[in-house]
Order: sequence, then C-alpha cells, then structure tokens
Amino acid sequence: MFSHIMVGANDIEESKVFYDAVLGAMGYEPGVIDEKGRCFYFTKSGIFAVSKPIDGEPASNGNGSTIGFSARDIATADAWHAAGLANGGTTCEEVPGVREGALGKLYLAYLRDPAGNKICALHKIS
Repeated sequence: MFSHIMVGANDIEESKVFYDAVLGAMGYEPGVIDEKGRCFYFTKSGIFAVSKPIDGEPASNGNGSTIGFSARDIATADAWHAAGLANGGTTCEEVPGVREGALGKLYLAYLRDPAGNKICALHKIS
C-alpha cells in the first residue's frame, strides 16, 4: 500500500545514528544521505526516510501518529527497542510485551526517536 514513509527531524545525523541502530537490529542496511541532506532506508517493500521539514520550520511529531516496523520475532523487536534506547530514543507507551485485541496477539515495543516521532516494532504472534 505504501511506497514510502518520511518523518521530520531537526538533526539528520543524530536521527541517522538512531535509525541505523534500530533498523540495523532488524537486519536493514544503514541509511543513505542524499544531496539534499535527507536520509533514506531502501527495502524490498518500501522506503523509510528522515528529512528536515521543507518549510524551514522545526520538525514536530504528529499527535496520535505511529510508524510501525514489522519484526520477524520477539527477539528482533526487543533488540530493536534496546538499540533505540542506546542511541538516543526514549521508551513510551507500555513496556514491550504482548497485547491482545481484535487483531489477535501482538508483541509491541514503542519508542520515540530523537525528534519525538513515535515508532513501534510489531510482531504478530500466530
């Protein structure tokens, strides 16, 4: 459904360190910075990017917004969370763990990146 997702950041290098760590914990390659100073993570299923806002205003997170990354297993979600905390992220929501609801059992781990964007690692438990 999605071709790409881009989040705003005020410090691209700081955000690159953070996302290189959390996405690296999931097996993805480090981000690539383009000629405009944006950082891109290319995958077979889409692109994740970090950019300073085009309007020149400070980046801000979306209240109620969450970007979710699919984790292949619980250990990967936990490694993702630990890498985020070690690289400038902060934990938010509940501690990582299983949640049950209409979608079944999900293992969720939430973080805020250095710019305050809320992100999540999700593993669907069969």
